[in-house]
Amino acid sequence: MATWAKRRAPGPPERREPDGEEQDSDSEQGDSASEEEEINKEVNVEFEAHSISDNDYDGIKKLLQQLFLKAPVDTAELTDILIQQNHIGSVIKQGEVQEESGDDDDDDEEDEVFGFISLLNLTERKGTQCAEQIKELILSLCEKNCEQNMVEQLDKLLNDTTKPVGFLLNERFINVPPQIALPMHQQLQKELAETQRTNKPCGKCYYYLLISKTFTETAKRSSKKRGESRQQKEELMFANAEEEFFYEKALLKFSYSVQEECDTCLGGRWSFDDVPMKPLRTVMLIPSERMNAIMDKLKEYLSV
Repeated sequence: MATWAKRRAPGPPERREPDGEEQDSDSEQGDSASEEEEINKEVNVEFEAHSISDNDYDGIKKLLQQLFLKAPVDTAELTDILIQQNHIGSVIKQGEVQEESGDDDDDDEEDEVFGFISLLNLTERKGTQCAEQIKELILSLCEKNCEQNMVEQLDKLLNDTTKPVGFLLNERFINVPPQIALPMHQQLQKELAETQRTNKPCGKCYYYLLISKTFTETAKRSSKKRGESRQQKEELMFANAEEEFFYEKALLKFSYSVQEECDTCLGGRWSFDDVPMKPLRTVMLIPSERMNAIMDKLKEYLSV
């Protein structure tokens, strides 16, 4: 089981329960202000890591849908595979609540998946629908956003069976703090090393593919140039802050807009300090030999 020391950190906003009392129209404005204050309140929550199990199906699938939105990827099949290969990967859940309560909702909250980390070896899973869909999605988006030489390079790397590519999945709700990413990544690297030693599925990967939730300020003007050069004109911000270190070490990288697909703010608000944000996804391909340098950065900035 993937475990580490508990950490106290800002968790999701408290849920408000209706009090059953009627509110007259004069008090609606005051109620709205009160609700806004409560939404912005931080509460301390203890998070724990657990091995992935069948009970985590709904939570993992929800987070995958948060990543892919309306993209043509079979998230149900992908979730099934991640559960089947539970020798790698972890889920984040709320720690045990010490206070006694007769509310069944508390048990549901404790079992809720707030985040997970895992890896899908695209080379080993060649032929499965979700693996092929992910590769097709990445290549089609690269064609729309990048120069032809990058498309050809990415296509070659994704289809080179002698150098497996691992699709790294690191998803969590936006209000889960980045400090939790360090032990998650450390544990995953240990598990991947063990799979190589024991010849279990997901073995050695030469490259890691990552799709990161990113965003830019919509007020900024966009460059007419295609691909990465356009994003360099804008400040790229990461929903998972630690993924900036992956971006810095990426061999190939490009971003694409998902603004038309984001009809809801899944996992958090896409605005900060009243500045509207343009939601993106940023694709990165990272050589495995650069992972040690990335892990060192995570230790430097995320150690508590």
